[in-house]
Amino acid sequence: MKEINFHKYLEEIKAKFEGWDFSSIHDTGRIQSSLLSWSYGSKVVAAMQDATTVLDMGTGGGEFLSLLNGYFPPTIYATEGYKPNVPIAKKKLEPLGVSVYEVVDDEQLPFSDQHFDLIINRHESYSVKELKRIVKPNGIFLTQQVGGWDCKEINEWFGTSVNPEFKEWKLLSALEMFPVNEWEIVEQKEEFPIQRFYDLGAVIYYLKAIPWQVPDFSIKKYEDALYRLYLHIGKIGYFDVTQSRFFLKVKCK
Repeated sequence: MKEINFHKYLEEIKAKFEGWDFSSIHDTGRIQSSLLSWSYGSKVVAAMQDATTVLDMGTGGGEFLSLLNGYFPPTIYATEGYKPNVPIAKKKLEPLGVSVYEVVDDEQLPFSDQHFDLIINRHESYSVKELKRIVKPNGIFLTQQVGGWDCKEINEWFGTSVNPEFKEWKLLSALEMFPVNEWEIVEQKEEFPIQRFYDLGAVIYYLKAIPWQVPDFSIKKYEDALYRLYLHIGKIGYFDVTQSRFFLKVKCK
């Protein structure tokens, strides 16, 4: 029976994933995270109430932004850099009045100077120089970011290194990118919550959805490590990893 269950979990690699929708593992409780001391959604809702023109950077499939439509300002835009997500985001957001743009270069956003009084960004890259160009004086940039050592225990388990491109990404390095003569730091926080996987299939689904965690991940290459993890979860009941999250709110001077 154990062998049958193990191979059934391996089939999770075939599960459909589109947009930025983790409901099949989050909403079912197959993966859970400990609490942060802040809520990105609540920060956004509060900031939107004082805004007239808003940009959501890296909207994914529009899953998060669409849930806040009751707080939308008069004018709202969204960008997305992953091409397959763009039509998904358009389908979800354009009926709500959101203009969706595909963006492939953080340094060249398709907006005029001083266009936005609020720019929000959840787990997306950005160019501070370009933010400065498109935000209005006294405009707000509000972001929640994933640190470079996020879920490092996954890499340790599979014997792979943390991506060197991201490993130095943390709150301190993000703060250093905002010149004090151009930006005011309004809020900043960094925390390291625990993310718990309750079954092997949830781990496989996660690695398929976030391919940069283990870039060369495949069932064939890592089957032995996956079987060891299957036994570990069977014995302990879960697999814990450490997330890295930071929140930053800055005002343009």
